[in-house]
Amino acid sequence: MNAGKKRGLGRGLSALFGDTVPKEKSSTTNQNNMAAIADLTRNPFQPRQSFKEEKLEELANSIRKNGIIQPIAVRQSKSSTGKYEIVAGERRWLAAQRAGLHEIPVTILNLSDVESLEVAIVENIQRDDLNPIEEAKGYKRLNEEFKYDHESISKLMSKSRSHISNTLRLLSLPSDVIAMLEEGTLTSGQARPLIGISNASSIAEEIVSKNYSARKVEYLVRNKKGHKSEKTVDTNILKTQEKIQKILGLKVNIINKKNNSGKVTIEYKDLEQFELISDLLTKH
Repeated sequence: MNAGKKRGLGRGLSALFGDTVPKEKSSTTNQNNMAAIADLTRNPFQPRQSFKEEKLEELANSIRKNGIIQPIAVRQSKSSTGKYEIVAGERRWLAAQRAGLHEIPVTILNLSDVESLEVAIVENIQRDDLNPIEEAKGYKRLNEEFKYDHESISKLMSKSRSHISNTLRLLSLPSDVIAMLEEGTLTSGQARPLIGISNASSIAEEIVSKNYSARKVEYLVRNKKGHKSEKTVDTNILKTQEKIQKILGLKVNIINKKNNSGKVTIEYKDLEQFELISDLLTKH
């Protein structure tokens, strides 16, 4: 199911950031109010799971001095009358508690669950607040709970389809490698070549200890797999292979023999990736 075709992507974002709201959706018009700190609860769709202590303290100090300048976006709680669920601004809410505030300004929005998730993901990604795993889990929720396909997520986030697919693939890594990504000791570029590798954990430790670049990791993984060294690989074939991988967001391997015969292998992890390959190969 393509959620993007069933409903306009990002309507919640339009309401939050002040763009024009369609007439039939005028109930999303912003309402600015003051709300008690205790009447707010965190967004269950918030993809961000961790907040840096030093950043929270910096924000709390700023709030003590200047107050909260930008209202926190909330929606009415489904379970408690007079209570609100945070849509965007959880970090400000936590910092306001540290600053000793009892009330904070809020903008009340009328958003569905999927719109609340959209806003939370986009707000964090636009501010570069999410680590790669939090970002991947947000995309996974859009895909599994709200039936967004990769193309719809790509349009919503203004990211390439290959970026969405590659980010989601990070979730297949071993738990200790995922932890490194969450902690920031490993980047997504360093971790991506480790997907599907049996000894990914030990290689990840080596990457961190020796501070390998993403390109160095690719060479390292190829050698660990027993591939030929870079010098024996036809550079034109290698460039073509990397170009196809970038377009598809899938692992591609090209084997070219001396007589210029060979084969192209495209790996897929699930039915959706298989359908993507099938659609591309059967287009007229």
